Amino acid sequence: MKGLDLSEKYFFEIGLKMLQDKFPDYLPRIAAGLVGEGSECYGFDDEISQDHDWGPGFCLWLAPEDYNIIGEHLQKEYDRLPKEFKGHHARVTTPLSKQRVGVFEIYSFFEQFTGIDHLPQTFQEWQRIPEEYLAKATNGKVFLDSLGIVSEIRDNLAAYYPEDIRLKKIAARCMTAGQSGQYNFLRSLRRKEYIAAHHALSLFIRDSISLIFLLNRRYKPFYKWMHRGLIDLPILGSAVYSIYEFLVMSDIKIAGPDEIYNKIETISKLIIKEVKKLGLSKLDSDFLCDHGPVIQSKIKDSYLRSLHVMAG
Repeated sequence: MKGLDLSEKYFFEIGLKMLQDKFPDYLPRIAAGLVGEGSECYGFDDEISQDHDWGPGFCLWLAPEDYNIIGEHLQKEYDRLPKEFKGHHARVTTPLSKQRVGVFEIYSFFEQFTGIDHLPQTFQEWQRIPEEYLAKATNGKVFLDSLGIVSEIRDNLAAYYPEDIRLKKIAARCMTAGQSGQYNFLRSLRRKEYIAAHHALSLFIRDSISLIFLLNRRYKPFYKWMHRGLIDLPILGSAVYSIYEFLVMSDIKIAGPDEIYNKIETISKLIIKEVKKLGLSKLDSDFLCDHGPVIQSKIKDSYLRSLHVMAG
């Protein structure tokens, strides 16, 4: 059973009864679900995931005024719930893990991902939030939310970046992916600087995948899971996944630098085709870096438009 399904069943079969018995007056004001850290929140968990921070558990979210009154008591009752459920063992938490399940005040919960106690309002606030943290704030599932506060916060964040921010990030990723993959990878190999070449290839993979997420208006997850999220993206996801697999599994000396470089070019050309299809550039060039300034010129906000094209 996937961890998210397990947690939902655990809530409705065990947790909800506890709330009905112990906190009937507050039940209409309590939200429940599983969101945030952990592969199970993305649906990416497997048997290997079960060795730590996995198992029966869920989040209970309270408005500030309710958290001040019952938060501590509710956490004690949560801690008394059965630790095993439907044959699945209790969660084994690691010392470095932050609290992932239990009782939370709504705004503090989301502040750990956004760094602010409110929805981002300005371009600067949006810029400061790492993309993978926005992915964490909007993943998982809300099981119960009578007040609707948690769902409203998640819906607002999931509506994605303001368009100027998205354009800034797309422009920057075109520059960094083009520089590392189409330019520096082959130059490093010609100098026999294999460490630099491998690093350039890694940067290209990271930034070009980020670029594809931006074209899809989806937040890129933590690096360990970005490939899993990539394959389901409607724009380019399944088309490029096997190419990335070839890039990471090939030995440069065996496959040959030209073959690997051709795969980099294939991905780059596919991205440029989509960029042009979306009307972000009309430039006739196969070099990603050429499209960055064109995309940046479409930004309406003068401050964002004035930033260095590689900043994003």
